[in-house]
Amino acid sequence: MIAKLFSRRSKNSAMAAAVPEGRRLYAIGDIHGRADLLDGLLARILADEQARGGPAGELIFLGDLVDRGPDSAQVIERLIALREQRPGTRFLLGNHEEVFLSALGGDRKALRLFHRIGGAETILSYGITPAAYAAADFDELAAMFQAAVPDAHRAFLESFEDMIIEGDYVFVHAGVRPGVALTEQRPSDLRWIREEFLSWGDPLEKVVVHGHSIFEEVVELPHRIGLDTGAYRHGILTAMAFEGCDRWILQEQRQFEAAAA
Repeated sequence: MIAKLFSRRSKNSAMAAAVPEGRRLYAIGDIHGRADLLDGLLARILADEQARGGPAGELIFLGDLVDRGPDSAQVIERLIALREQRPGTRFLLGNHEEVFLSALGGDRKALRLFHRIGGAETILSYGITPAAYAAADFDELAAMFQAAVPDAHRAFLESFEDMIIEGDYVFVHAGVRPGVALTEQRPSDLRWIREEFLSWGDPLEKVVVHGHSIFEEVVELPHRIGLDTGAYRHGILTAMAFEGCDRWILQEQRQFEAAAA
């Protein structure tokens, strides 16, 4: 398994959009339970910081840390430790974290949805066996899930934000509803919106940096930047760095190797 580094300057780096002076931000796209890609990308970010010097980077995770990939519990554990090491690190609540928390709280409808959108892999990552998962009814599964998830993981996810504004950029999980002021955006749109936002081609209040919708490459348009390159599907986890009017891309790529049966 070979990890590849992709670090390139954005083709739109000369655009006027800027982050506050004297700061460097790194926005990280949807991880979806790929601890291997997370570890590799964090190493790339650290190397980038050391090579460039200047201000320490501030990390913004765009949400969807969990589901679909094999290591959701491990991803959460790593990021709890990361926030202790780098207290300025910030996290956006993705739609998958929203469903995770609702299912963990005993919402049967949410637990059914959780199962359909990759939550099975998340539950298994907490040490529940495939046989126990398959044999459980929803009430039993809810009880097992609640018992398996540490309180610290729940509290960590509950601390996540809906929106982060920095300079000329707004960071959200899914997007914004066009025509609605940022101060009036609904959390449900910030976490779930898709087509109404993706098909919009006109300027927005700020340049929107988002994940949620998978594309094979980073999507860079004048009004939005999409950083979900399909960690669990394509094996690529992307970060974009912002400093002044510049921005550049770092990526970790590797194919997932399933454990032998």
